[in-house]
Amino acid sequence: MNRILFEPGEVSPDGTAVFGGPRAEHVLNVLHGEVGQVLKTGVVDGPVGTSVVESIEPLPPDPATGLAQGRIAVRCTHAGAAVAPWADLLLAPPRPRAMKRLLPQLVQMGVGRIVLVGAEKVEKAFWGAQLLKPEVYRPLLLDGLMQAGTTALPTIQVEKSFRHYLEKGRFDADFADSGRRVLAHPYVRAPEAGAQPGLKGAQSGSGGAPAPGARERRTLVAIGPEGGWTDAEVALLEAHGFDRLSLGPRILRTDTAAIALLARLMPTGQP
Repeated sequence: MNRILFEPGEVSPDGTAVFGGPRAEHVLNVLHGEVGQVLKTGVVDGPVGTSVVESIEPLPPDPATGLAQGRIAVRCTHAGAAVAPWADLLLAPPRPRAMKRLLPQLVQMGVGRIVLVGAEKVEKAFWGAQLLKPEVYRPLLLDGLMQAGTTALPTIQVEKSFRHYLEKGRFDADFADSGRRVLAHPYVRAPEAGAQPGLKGAQSGSGGAPAPGARERRTLVAIGPEGGWTDAEVALLEAHGFDRLSLGPRILRTDTAAIALLARLMPTGQP
């Protein structure tokens, strides 16, 4: 945790907060917390700042790990603006175990909205996974936020019918203000004259030089299942303004491809 986050209701009107559990465990065992110590803190979907430890109530050590436990009272000063997300993701989800690993990393990389789409090669059993319940995935998102030191909690949207979502107008309404639209696909056509190898068009190959006026708007990235998008799905995405981008001839796992692609596209100056 590089920043301890509080839910809005945890900070009282007088600016104090009391917390225990994993956050207090981190402060006590990793940061060696003590009264008077200044912590980096923030409010979920709100500002960032610092908090001063006012008191520590010791509790019995964790019986499983032996780590120190306690309840910590702090006085908060939150007035700074958190780093905003710069990308959104149209994602054909991998298996739940891989998805569980991936979610905190997507938050750390700056993704603000995740739309899970039922591409043809997505396993149908995924849609019954416990991971899709907010009480299961929300702690994973919070973990990514505290690691990244920011506060904007991503949204997760489920669209089981990929084609219906793109063809019936809801996609266009959801992402009317998006900037670049990048389609990750391991298979690309031969480049046009003057284009970079393995890319369709110069813009998709720039990896950090969006078209004029697009920098202020979030990049939208479409990442398919590990078997790749079907030809029909690629054609549909291209019809909606996506440019292909390949990371090379190797077929990557979805979680590997997502992080590699986001790292390549991240604008200069993003933490």
